Amino acid sequence: MDGGTHYNPRTVEQVFKDFKGRRTAIIKALTTDVEEFFHQCDPEKDNLCLYGLPTEQWEVNLPAEEVPPELPEPALGINFARDGMQEKDWLSLVAVHSDAWLLAVAFYFGERFGFDRADRKRLFTMVNDLPTTFEVVTGTAKKQSIEKSSISNITGNRTKSGSKGQGSESGKYSKVAEEEDDGLVEEYEGLVEEDEEHGETLCGACGENYASDEFWICCDICEKWFHGKCVKITPARADHIRQYKCPSCSNKRARPYHWVG
Repeated sequence: MDGGTHYNPRTVEQVFKDFKGRRTAIIKALTTDVEEFFHQCDPEKDNLCLYGLPTEQWEVNLPAEEVPPELPEPALGINFARDGMQEKDWLSLVAVHSDAWLLAVAFYFGERFGFDRADRKRLFTMVNDLPTTFEVVTGTAKKQSIEKSSISNITGNRTKSGSKGQGSESGKYSKVAEEEDDGLVEEYEGLVEEDEEHGETLCGACGENYASDEFWICCDICEKWFHGKCVKITPARADHIRQYKCPSCSNKRARPYHWVG
């Protein structure tokens, strides 16, 4: 189904790379490619599964015919629930089952190629450092507002002098000046703390962490943040957008389906 017969990662690093490729593919299906994913999950068809491939591509297909299959199989019949649930609930359900499948595939390779306790622990730690697809799809991972301007530039002048002026100038260092200086320090400390929290912000498309040297844009509808490169928005283009809608929110407006529940 997904190349499992010919592609067998044997080291912890190779298995983790395989995991990341499959995870990225599934996140694409449930976020940026959600319209196409919805279309392919036709309830009139047989049991369908969502497969994430190591190449970061996804596909909706029938389960493998052989028993047992070469690799663990994703959840069956995800298409049957498509029109019987709220869209966000359906996508969340698929995300939960996809997380379970991703772990199953990763540790299948680990068992097959004899990972010892230390290797299994290292693999789990590497996997656990990434947000789950469920967290990315639902936006439950911790998010904070991202300042477009560089925090380092803003805070560059927010330092407090450790000494007063020399001679007669020292008498001019009034209580008012001290209070103003203390206010700048408090503002600086707040910005630094905010910058640290920004590091936990996740891209709604790829699920990777915020980086201060990358351009990000926020959807004005769902309030999720995205790498500009993930949604194909440049800083120059963003300047001309009054209200930005991410691919998922843009697709919803044209969807003719009626959600039940």
